[in-house]
Amino acid sequence: MKVKYNLIKTDKNSKARYGTIETNYGTYETPMFMPVGTKATVKMLTPDELYDMHAGIILSNTYHLWLRPGEDLIDKAGGLHKFMNYNGPILTDCGGFQVFSLVKNKKDISEEGVKFKSHIDGKNLFLTPEKSIEIQNKLDSDIAMSFDECPPASASHEYLENSVRRTLRWAERGKKVHSNPRQALFGIVQGGAYEDLRKLSATETVKMNFDGYSIGGVANDGESKEDMYKAIDYSIPYLPEDKLRYLMGVGEPVDLLEGVIRGVDLFDCVLSTRIARHGNAFTRNGKINIKNLKWREDFTPIEEDCDCYTCRNFTKAYIRHLIQSQEGLGPRLLSIHNSRFLIKMMEEIREAIKNDSLLEYKEEFLRKYNGESNEES
Repeated sequence: MKVKYNLIKTDKNSKARYGTIETNYGTYETPMFMPVGTKATVKMLTPDELYDMHAGIILSNTYHLWLRPGEDLIDKAGGLHKFMNYNGPILTDCGGFQVFSLVKNKKDISEEGVKFKSHIDGKNLFLTPEKSIEIQNKLDSDIAMSFDECPPASASHEYLENSVRRTLRWAERGKKVHSNPRQALFGIVQGGAYEDLRKLSATETVKMNFDGYSIGGVANDGESKEDMYKAIDYSIPYLPEDKLRYLMGVGEPVDLLEGVIRGVDLFDCVLSTRIARHGNAFTRNGKINIKNLKWREDFTPIEEDCDCYTCRNFTKAYIRHLIQSQEGLGPRLLSIHNSRFLIKMMEEIREAIKNDSLLEYKEEFLRKYNGESNEES
């Protein structure tokens, strides 16, 4: 079956929503943070570790899996779930963000699709809306994304309007070839920080009756937080209440809170594992850099009240030693903690929505999170 969203409660003091997603792998609560498994693996983490931290939906990347190992091999293996042995729902992005980061000339973007070179071997490639959907059909993910253009934050209104209209035409083309009856297909709302373009994109995308809707163009290089929040505010009013709303590529704790308050249900980001590889950890008092000398003799967990495997078993001093010694276990343990931190945060947010206390939760969370200087490096 396709994923089904059930809206259960809206916070009385904001636009935040509590709901559930029914999938072939069980029912999951929203709002939800989704760990990113770009190349059919969440970096550093096994499926069992994802289950232990109560992960629900995870992401994989259409572009990377198209290039290696190829959608046909994954299809032959029985689909992405069997290939990576993840017994939970999977969302695949369309590959647009990666593709457009590789485009060298605007002339390479045409009505038909996008020309670019492989980041692996420099081979000339061409990706169309139809091809993106056909790849995702074979990957057999639970949720597929429409192919869209990801313009830079600095793009002009004129350029963005043309881009939005082309993305709408691409969405329609992709929807026509979508053929996997078990797979939901989401439309993507673009338009930068322009209210008129977000309205245009959202209303026209909704007319196509997708299974869910995502807000794109908020995690590009150069995008300010102010513009991100504008993009959400300008898009949400035109999205149906009975469908999922997904903010793409956002994973900072503060931004998760702001997104939920504005009515977003799903979030994803590579941040939790990326900062772990640089020795950084999320805590209630802001990010810390475990490499700092102050943790050398700290024999307490990263957070005393954290229930993750890392905090149940290891100290900051030990993890610092691993990072300093360039032992692979160090980034793994930080990846476990950081991912669980965001998942647990969303669990708390859901409870706050149920109790109509989300704004109070936000105030208390930010008071602690912004209370210390940021040690990240």
